[in-house]
Amino acid sequence: MIVSLTIVRYRKSLIPFALLAMAVHRLPLTLNRKCTFWKLLGSGRNGTFDLQPDWQQWGLLAVWDNRGAFDEFYNKSFIHSWWNAFTTEKWTILCEPLQSHGKWDSKDPFGKPDTKVINGPVAVLTRATIRLNKIKSFWANVDSVANIMADAPGFITSFGIGEAPVYRQATFSIWKSIDDVKAFAYTSKEHAEVIKKTRNENWYSEELFARFKIVNSLGTINGKNPLKGIEL
Repeated sequence: MIVSLTIVRYRKSLIPFALLAMAVHRLPLTLNRKCTFWKLLGSGRNGTFDLQPDWQQWGLLAVWDNRGAFDEFYNKSFIHSWWNAFTTEKWTILCEPLQSHGKWDSKDPFGKPDTKVINGPVAVLTRATIRLNKIKSFWANVDSVANIMADAPGFITSFGIGEAPVYRQATFSIWKSIDDVKAFAYTSKEHAEVIKKTRNENWYSEELFARFKIVNSLGTINGKNPLKGIEL
């Protein structure tokens, strides 16, 4: 299994093509039998949960049978040709699941891996469907975590992505090591308080948390490859 996340940017004048892609790209993804799970995603302006959409930045998360299936998509697909024609930048990270807990649309998209020893840089996906009656409480609390994550030791970069505005949100972050992830998750007072509230107030109707081994990083986003110079 190979998991890909591709982030693309469109020129402002081509934003209508970005919106059209959210509809047009569904058919080739549905017909691709080597792609077992996919989500077309919008992006926030922040690198985490965000109410402010970035209309120029969009994403695709997909799960492939193997590296060959992804390579075929990357080199020959209609979607990739679309990106080459209409986007100004394209960056893809390839990963292998290390741990995954929870559901995404009632599915286990990454299986149920539970690797105990994790070495090297890691990527972390946190996604949730927020209960409609908890939206106000959720958005009142997440900024405190977003503001400190970028300054956390070992943090490399992150992307706020989502299937729908406001209530279906995800953060994909990249860290130098699993120890850095744990230090942020468990020793940050702000993060710990938000996690406690999610449990006590039952914010989510569905959630998923996954960690990944980073296999490769292709292309650029915002003028650079975020993983350039980092040993994978």
